[in-house]
Amino acid sequence: MSSTSNLRARYESAGQDHVFTFWEQLNEQERAALEAQLSALDIERVNRVFATSIKAENDAKSGKIPDEVKPLPADVSGSTLAHADKVPQWNKAGLDAVAAGRVGVLLMAGGQGTRLGSSAPKGCYDIGLPSHKTLFQLQAERIARLQTLAAQTANKPEGSVIVPWYIMTSGPTRKDTEAFFKQNGYFGLKSENIIFFEQGTLPCLTMDGKVILDAPSHVAVAPDGNGGVYAALRAPLAPGSSRTVLSDLESRGISYVHAYGVDNCLVRVADPVFFGYCISKQADCAAKVVPKAHAHESVGVIARRGDKFTVVEYSEISKEQAELKDEQGELAFRAANIVNHFYTTDFLKRVNSFEDNLAFHIARKKIPHVELSSGKNVKPTTPNGMKLELFVFDVFPFTERFGVLEVTRKDEFSPLKNAPGTGSDDPETSRRDLLAQHRRWIEKAGAKVEEGVEVEISPLASYAGEGLEALKGKTITRSGIVNSIEEFDALM
Repeated sequence: MSSTSNLRARYESAGQDHVFTFWEQLNEQERAALEAQLSALDIERVNRVFATSIKAENDAKSGKIPDEVKPLPADVSGSTLAHADKVPQWNKAGLDAVAAGRVGVLLMAGGQGTRLGSSAPKGCYDIGLPSHKTLFQLQAERIARLQTLAAQTANKPEGSVIVPWYIMTSGPTRKDTEAFFKQNGYFGLKSENIIFFEQGTLPCLTMDGKVILDAPSHVAVAPDGNGGVYAALRAPLAPGSSRTVLSDLESRGISYVHAYGVDNCLVRVADPVFFGYCISKQADCAAKVVPKAHAHESVGVIARRGDKFTVVEYSEISKEQAELKDEQGELAFRAANIVNHFYTTDFLKRVNSFEDNLAFHIARKKIPHVELSSGKNVKPTTPNGMKLELFVFDVFPFTERFGVLEVTRKDEFSPLKNAPGTGSDDPETSRRDLLAQHRRWIEKAGAKVEEGVEVEISPLASYAGEGLEALKGKTITRSGIVNSIEEFDALM
């Protein structure tokens, strides 16, 4: 039996053999392309994903009452605000893990800057800092500084501590992202410690679960959501290779992973405080959160549903729940999700064992396709099919030891979502929030900054405000960029 016959038999068994409708009309090149695409597709998994997702949707529609939503219990929650006395020990434990080579970083960077008026990957965006550093550069330099700090803490030689950086791109951003890093000399990091991989896709399906063709020799596909990261971690890093992100984590001896989204200019990459907190809790999965700005902020919050942890969308919480206060007078449902997570490597490996229980989210869309009966291209005017997406937090209900760390919003969260001039979550607010943080660092060190003066502190000079003690009693009178502590002298 030929490989093509085997493939056809597989698709026939899965009830998806219509994908071969135009086979006899295809030339050799088109046949090879279709065969390659179909061979790479786990069609049995596609059928399972569809069945699980439809069942979950039908359960919700049939009025099957979901478990009651409850606030997070105190035993899973930590706070750099309420437990400030524990921060130094968490920081030390995290730096020790970094120095021991047990920490890796996972960046979800598949998005383009479309809303920002750019077709480039979002991480290439310049938010208008005096240095014109992009989001990628800020994050790379934080990793470099953290490696130095961890080496100093452990009395190890400079350059001996490595934090590998796993960067998930998408089909449209992969090439440009890799080229950007190469053009910029990997921002001073070693290229062998930056591993690029690609977010997966899933076929677009008809309403009854049949794979859609968008050309006679091509299946219509769409990205599988940021939760597709879990499947992408076990996909080959190159065609025919047995190496995956999971195998690379294992071969490097990485026990703990920090995962985050690209669009937050304040993100503390591989934050030792977060790692230390999670290690102290023996968490297998955890989320960093910020307090909601107000009771009715339109944001998903981390909560409990029954005895499981989950992200509850704003629309799922009643007005009474949104306004409910705890014993300390704080909002009971306040843990705003900011796509900032911790995992043990063991947990990431375990996701495969419960993936069949994860219900993908269904988005019904107008999907251009080839009509099977006529071969004509059709651009529908009403939704004719579905795209399936998983969210990164959909694994939370499967954690055995969950943790949540609450941090200060102004120090750690300023997302870039909107076009310049929008007035919120835009390049101007990102720039403002980062420079305001640098002013606070200088003032906390005991120095003054004159009105109207803007100082940008390179992550290479300070990761989170440390190392500025020499500024005590001084006054900064000029705006400028500081790449090392010595460069402050020129601003006085």
